[in-house]
Amino acid sequence: MGILEVKGVNKRFGGLQALGDVNLSVRENTVHAIIGPNGAGKSTLLNCLVGKLIPDSGSVMFDGQSVLGRKPHEINQMGISRVFQTPEIFADLSVLENVMIPCFARRDGAFRLHAYETVRKEADIREQAEAMLADVNMLDKRNMIASSLSRGDKRRLEMAMCLVQSPKLLLLDEPTAGMARADTNNTIDLLKEIKAKRDITMCIIEHDMHVVFSLAERITVLAQGTPLVEETPENIKGHPKVREAYLGEAQV
Repeated sequence: MGILEVKGVNKRFGGLQALGDVNLSVRENTVHAIIGPNGAGKSTLLNCLVGKLIPDSGSVMFDGQSVLGRKPHEINQMGISRVFQTPEIFADLSVLENVMIPCFARRDGAFRLHAYETVRKEADIREQAEAMLADVNMLDKRNMIASSLSRGDKRRLEMAMCLVQSPKLLLLDEPTAGMARADTNNTIDLLKEIKAKRDITMCIIEHDMHVVFSLAERITVLAQGTPLVEETPENIKGHPKVREAYLGEAQV
């Protein structure tokens, strides 16, 4: 059994079947990618995993516990962190304060937007945040205002905000969206470093096949809300239906 087990999940929006009998098993301490064209159901599935949507039927188990019926912050406290398509940071706060806030959340049980007001009184929290910034090579930018960062550094900051909570599962929704190739490659290297240093499972939704094949150990392909195939990257590359429908001859 994987650390994340999705069984028989269905989700409809009116007459649209967004997810149809989805089964997914993500093994612990692996990198698992979910790919497919627009409208395949990837974001809907991700939202079911983090409590933003409730499936019409089926089960979602994380580390032996059901996530269904739990609020997003409760799922986060179970050990699941999500990196969004657009980096979600506190734009008007410093880089260091951004990382300190989830430190408070881990300690106190919820995000408190006023938490940064006591930042300077919390030496232990500051130390945790600075150690995490050092881990993602951003300690030298700790006093910068987050809104002034490049997109690549905003993504790096968001990663730090997730990782400082010590998640067991990191969900990444198109982590390189909108990035230039240099930033994309830097993000790939960062994710490899994170995986090498920690016992952590990653589940990645990504359109950039360069990213997918650089990181994934297993790949699930969604088609019209239903898994088409789950395989290793090498077998996905050579799978005729996948080549034709999702990757394109030029990309593999």
